[in-house]
Amino acid sequence: MGIIFKPIRWILGQIIIFIDWITRPKPMQRSVDAQTKIDQQTKKMALYHFKMCPFCVKTRRQIHRLALNIEDRDARNDPQWNKELVSDGGKYQVPCLKITADDGSVEWLYESTEINQFLDEKFAVSN
Repeated sequence: MGIIFKPIRWILGQIIIFIDWITRPKPMQRSVDAQTKIDQQTKKMALYHFKMCPFCVKTRRQIHRLALNIEDRDARNDPQWNKELVSDGGKYQVPCLKITADDGSVEWLYESTEINQFLDEKFAVSN
C-alpha cells in the first residue's frame, strides 16, 4: 500500500511547489535601515521544514512575503537538521521555527498557523 502512495505524494508535492512558485506574493518593501534591523533579529532564527509539506510551504510563503532572512533547514534530507529537530526540539514535526534569544535561551515554535502569526505580529508592522 505504501508503494502506491509514495508516487502520489511526490506528484502532489511537486504540484504544491509549482503552485507556490507561480503564486508567490511579492516581498514587503522596507527602508534599508528597517530591513537591516529585521535581518539582525532573524539571524537567530531557523525554520525546520520539508520541501513538499503544504504546511511548510504556507510558512515559507509568509517568510517570503515579510522579506525575512530566516535560515532554511531541510529536516527530511539533512541528517544533522533531522537529528537536531528531534533531540533539541523534542519532536519530529514540521514546520518548526527555532528562535534563539539574546541570552541563549531557545524556543521551538510548531504549527504553521502559530509560526505565521508570530512572524506577522513581530515583523509585519510598517517600519
